[in-house]
Amino acid sequence: MTSQAEELLRAALALPRSDRADVAAELLASLDDADDADRQAVEASWAREIERRARRVLSGGSDGEDWGAVRARLTDR
Repeated sequence: MTSQAEELLRAALALPRSDRADVAAELLASLDDADDADRQAVEASWAREIERRARRVLSGGSDGEDWGAVRARLTDR
């Protein structure tokens, strides 16, 4: 982080809670606007993948997996 950004952060953290929330929301919104086309492409890809997975489950092509077993396997890693 640059010294300018650190100074800005210190000033922002000194603001009242509601003002900090407004600043944070504006900063996050500015990140979303930067790559709108990319975001839409990613959302479209996820929609296709969700549809593919749903069709597989509904057709009986996937039994799924017990969450406890998945969680245990991930915890072991």
